[in-house]
Amino acid sequence: MAIAAVGQLCSTASMSHNLALCQILVKKAVDAGAKALFLPEAADYIASSPAESVSLARPMETSPFVLGLRKAAKESALAINVGIHVPASEGKLSNRSCWINERGDIEAVYDKLHLFDYGALKESNSVEAGKSIVPPVDTVVGRVGLTICFDLRFPEIALALKRQNAQIITYPSAFTVPTGKAHWEVLLRSRAIETQAYVIAAAQVGFHNEKRRSYGHSMVVDPWGKVILDLPGEGTEPEIGIVDIDLDYREKVKSEMPLLRRTDVYPEV
Repeated sequence: MAIAAVGQLCSTASMSHNLALCQILVKKAVDAGAKALFLPEAADYIASSPAESVSLARPMETSPFVLGLRKAAKESALAINVGIHVPASEGKLSNRSCWINERGDIEAVYDKLHLFDYGALKESNSVEAGKSIVPPVDTVVGRVGLTICFDLRFPEIALALKRQNAQIITYPSAFTVPTGKAHWEVLLRSRAIETQAYVIAAAQVGFHNEKRRSYGHSMVVDPWGKVILDLPGEGTEPEIGIVDIDLDYREKVKSEMPLLRRTDVYPEV
């Protein structure tokens, strides 16, 4: 059994400010005895326009935000999963989930496959969609599959990660308030039930600027579909929740209810 921390914060357009918030969460996670800290999508910044978002993106290798978290991970012996932006081709950026191990090394990255084009938010205006599902990475808390936010609505990724024995699936997010109220919990529970994995969804919360507000409710769902963590949806201070990741319990759920797909009838996705 391993202790995991889930961080919730309200990122702004200032990377230095957001790094300071994340460093607070690192300290809280270490004090709680956690082996890994899960941070939200776009923890490095949330801009007020597509143009500003593209202008703020920095390569992983030189980003002060990423370098600061890598240093914190190494000094604290704490693995960190974090959502960031990196420059991509043709004046766009990639929305990336990054796994930093407890030695401060970047061990895996995943670029968001499904972009959020809903209402006034058109992610495709500034973001280049990813091109592949990344194999799960072996970590101090288990075998972790990386996804991001809007990917939550597409079970195919989670099922592909399940087939590669992902014990934990992450959904770092910045859900809007209307979609969060309607769909957040039911989608997270669905992904956990169908994969029989722990689902960890660190979330942005509150008003980032005059145009953008996030739902919060960072959540962890166990392999049976039970919500074992739900942080409040309001609040301006960065906070963490703590959960136990019990991989033996996951194996018990899997053995008691085998999910054997009829791939002779329908193709594997």
